[in-house]
Amino acid sequence: MKIYSCFPDGKAKALTMSYDDGKHADERLVAIFNKYGIKGTFNLNYGLMERPERIEKDKIKALYDGHEIATHTMTHPTLARCPMTELAKEILADREGLESITGCPVRGHAYPNGSYNEEIKQLFKSLGIAYARTACFESGSFELPADPMEWNGTCHHKRHLMEYAREFADFKKPQYLKCMYVWGHSYEFDNDDNWELIEEFCAFMGSRDDIWYATNIEIIDYMKVCRELQFGAAGDFVYNPSAADAWITVDEKIMRIGGGSLVRFKEEGGIQ
Repeated sequence: MKIYSCFPDGKAKALTMSYDDGKHADERLVAIFNKYGIKGTFNLNYGLMERPERIEKDKIKALYDGHEIATHTMTHPTLARCPMTELAKEILADREGLESITGCPVRGHAYPNGSYNEEIKQLFKSLGIAYARTACFESGSFELPADPMEWNGTCHHKRHLMEYAREFADFKKPQYLKCMYVWGHSYEFDNDDNWELIEEFCAFMGSRDDIWYATNIEIIDYMKVCRELQFGAAGDFVYNPSAADAWITVDEKIMRIGGGSLVRFKEEGGIQ
């Protein structure tokens, strides 16, 4: 019997997007994402929202509805140059401010200026951050992060975006879980006068039956649910101690393992 974890509905591929700073160009970007059913994570600086180029506080909750709002610190400092006490204030104040807008926990992060180190990773983790995206290294791959506090995206949208998109779309090996992660700043499309790039990408990648469209935190939380599945030593049952559902394949048969349920397998991969 061959058992694999998979993304929701038995999918083996996920697409996630990550955009920083919360400037007005996000409004156009969110509209494109919504048009094609793509989800994004938007990393915001609560302490800079009064600046004229930033999305107004009273518009944020409605604009990013269906997407994720994540931290980017209060004032966008270069983290590795700052005292740790200041970094704790930066991340906690940003979380508190963003949570006052969203009304729910804000647990994601993107390192400003791509600056971080091991001490910063551990500090942010202790302050409720579940993952953090880098900016100084791109993996060029579709691997899930080995360390969620050092999540390297597949690519910035300026670099080989459509080449990666076609490679990802063509990947057909369901025995692997793959994730394409694109990041950037929406105002770059204004600066470079190339909104057609992200429109082309989203039109090409959107509405595919074999891709799970997810925010960063949805992927992190879902993979935790999968890791916590408890399989019998003989491989004949699985218990899901989490409240959330998980999906697996048993001899290529897709199975949903409901939160809090124990499921026994038949030899042919069915349910007893």
